[in-house]
Amino acid sequence: MIELTKESIAEWFKELQDHICQELEALDGKEKFMEELWKRPGGGGGRTRVIQNGKLIEKGGVNFSAVYGATPAPLVQKGVLPEGEFFATGVSIVLHPFNPWVPIIHMNVRYFEASNGQYWFGGGIDATPHYIDKTDAAAFHKLLKDCCDKHNKNYYVKFKEWADNYFFIPHRQETRGIGGIFFDRLTEDNSMQKDDIFNFVKDVGFSFIPAYKLLISSKKDKPFNEKQKEWQLVRRSRYAEFNLVYDAGTKFGLETQGRIESILMSMPPLAAWKYNYQPAPGSQEAETLSLLKKGIDWISFAS
Repeated sequence: MIELTKESIAEWFKELQDHICQELEALDGKEKFMEELWKRPGGGGGRTRVIQNGKLIEKGGVNFSAVYGATPAPLVQKGVLPEGEFFATGVSIVLHPFNPWVPIIHMNVRYFEASNGQYWFGGGIDATPHYIDKTDAAAFHKLLKDCCDKHNKNYYVKFKEWADNYFFIPHRQETRGIGGIFFDRLTEDNSMQKDDIFNFVKDVGFSFIPAYKLLISSKKDKPFNEKQKEWQLVRRSRYAEFNLVYDAGTKFGLETQGRIESILMSMPPLAAWKYNYQPAPGSQEAETLSLLKKGIDWISFAS
């Protein structure tokens, strides 16, 4: 068996980035990713890939990074990382669609290693529909459950609840979307060795394209009007609020001197903050708001 090292893990993440970019370009059918290579002052760097003004994707990014060096003092003080040297690598994806019927989707898979020997994996996939389709939500969650069940029958319930709690906007008292799965600090124990965890992370990574195809299949060509585009901008503002105020990845990037354009790649191209905006009772917009709650068993809506 080939020894699993931080270098080999980073190399696989680069290959995942390549695979997902190729698939997304084919799905979009119009635009291609532009790439920027960057270096971090303290050590390491990454490949930022952004696609804009496509037929399907209005703005999206598929970013790879591998950074290392002395652990920043703020992260030590907060207990995020131990004192010494650190290494962090991963792939982060956010896609903002042109069509308001198509959800925003996010995925992150990552690996951390400290000079004291500690390591862990993290990641997850979640979807943020502007309009929630219960059938699509059920299929999306079933796909993620199947991915989890291959490795540990307890993962889906645990990681689905983690996503519900993590992707929550306290000042709005609503979830960011329909959730998905979220996990962090996975490390070896009596049931899972390092290779086992990495195989799970790989399967999560390879689940992204099938999950996205599922969510766009019946929506990407659906007609929309100005009112629905307006609602899309309102929902994008909630997405921006979460990423700027609560997202741990955004904070980590800023605190480790990451490249600011890559960190803020997740921001939508346009968003709107309309004062005290209230959708009409009984509307599709009002129904979506009513479903932005923790603890919903989405799979129960399967047709």
